[in-house]
Amino acid sequence: MIQRSTRTLVPMILLLAGYWPVLPAHAELSITRGSQAGNAVTESNRVPEWIYTVRPGESFDEIASALLARNVATSRLLQHNGIDNPATVSSGDSLRIPLAWLQRQPDPARARSVVGQVQLVSGNNGDKRPLTEEMLVRVGDEILSHSGTATVELADGSVVRISPNSRLAFNRLTQYGRSGMVDTRLRLDRGEIETRVKPVIEGGSRFEIETPSAVAAVRGTMFTLRTAPGKTDLRVTEGEVSFGPPGKTRRIPAGYSASVSTVGVGNMSIRRLPPAPTINPLPPELKQLPTSLSWQPSGAAAHRVDIFDAESGRWMDSSLVNGDSFKIDLLDNGRYDIHLAALDSRGIAGMPGIISVDVDLRARTATLEQPEPGAIVNDDMPEFRWQLLGENEVARVEIAEDQEFGNLVATSEWAPDQSALPSRPLSPGQYYWRVVTEAGGNSVATSETRALVVNGTLPPVRIISVNYIDSQVRVFWQKVDTAVEYRLQLSEEPRFDNIIKEATLSDTTAALRLIPGRRYFVRLKALSDGPLESRWGPGRELFLE
Repeated sequence: MIQRSTRTLVPMILLLAGYWPVLPAHAELSITRGSQAGNAVTESNRVPEWIYTVRPGESFDEIASALLARNVATSRLLQHNGIDNPATVSSGDSLRIPLAWLQRQPDPARARSVVGQVQLVSGNNGDKRPLTEEMLVRVGDEILSHSGTATVELADGSVVRISPNSRLAFNRLTQYGRSGMVDTRLRLDRGEIETRVKPVIEGGSRFEIETPSAVAAVRGTMFTLRTAPGKTDLRVTEGEVSFGPPGKTRRIPAGYSASVSTVGVGNMSIRRLPPAPTINPLPPELKQLPTSLSWQPSGAAAHRVDIFDAESGRWMDSSLVNGDSFKIDLLDNGRYDIHLAALDSRGIAGMPGIISVDVDLRARTATLEQPEPGAIVNDDMPEFRWQLLGENEVARVEIAEDQEFGNLVATSEWAPDQSALPSRPLSPGQYYWRVVTEAGGNSVATSETRALVVNGTLPPVRIISVNYIDSQVRVFWQKVDTAVEYRLQLSEEPRFDNIIKEATLSDTTAALRLIPGRRYFVRLKALSDGPLESRWGPGRELFLE
């Protein structure tokens, strides 16, 4: 576990507004001092409250049991609301409940997408394990992103995107009963996160991120926080963030960046972000990839392009670009949000230009080349060739014993190649083969079907040993039961492009006279009395001193 700071964070109470996915009907928040409505309320005595509207069929005791913490007596809620008889509470009545009285329970976050190497460090025992999609992240846990990225959704719907080489700790993930309010406190020890927080105003929920040099209290916004030894940078693109050294925070609005350094007195610098670049239009639906994203020159030395899956929030790509164009490639079918921002002199991305595109690739049927229809081959690992007709496609060959391909006996790996070997040797017999093409992850096209007869083959010949006697070398190899003779090749280089000696032998040994001081390579294949023969066995190096 990392060393946690003992620094006291600046207290800040924030209230959710305009967003109540789990809020019971007619519930709202108020700021009041207590049950005496006529008393003056001073700023220092404000008590955050939640106003709950009683629903049909609910009793006061049921409400108190469901909402109040265990150490809060029901009588206190009656007194706070000036109620003498709980039986008089009926549908439509409003109950004022101080936030401090509400039940609080941990509410874990959830990993919505993970790309590359990302680890979850358990807050209970420090164990590390790979972070996977839909895995729960609990209080005390940490995420180490290494070379990967992760998108984490909090209980209130806020989203945190974690960049590579980052370490983020989840110090508090608390929910206030059924009110929909949360108390979230994170610590970013290194790296960068991009966060979209549900709207909040003063008086209710709390969302706070601490770094070694600063604290950010969030008020419903989209922002990026980056920290490294001695420095923390903030970039706000929506809403505003209270940011700065503990006890010295300032409100940073959208369109500005702020930096806090621990060097010297730790002053904070605030700058306006570079404006969003002007992106040249793209078709709203991309039918083929790659394609080029381009923009008007902004005078910036570099730009940052981020591509997100619009549905899952998955971080598909993040690239720094010199120039005014970027190649979009290797995306599956779906909807994507593309963010483009100019970098300032400190390397902080400016306001993003955002466009959305749909990728709708269609696989095209491959043209088969080899083997020819009805071909008869002697090799148990024949090579299959085809021609791809589309862009961004992958393909594989499928081989079956029936024309319906109900039971595949061999395949090849999915790859953008246009040739492949089967995944295993084929026994003698009749087969059918085809090529399946895929584009965009879900568009598939299937080629025609061709018949193929495999006569069979002999196993490759393996050299057992080599003996050196004077200027002569004797080579011994393993006998192949169905072979009648063997073909031997000798070369001075391992690829056997230039054969200096070739002979056909009936025995399993051969004597070779070599020139001392030179390196040679020998290999063999088995021959039958018919068309069958083996593949060349592995080469063996020979050297006579």
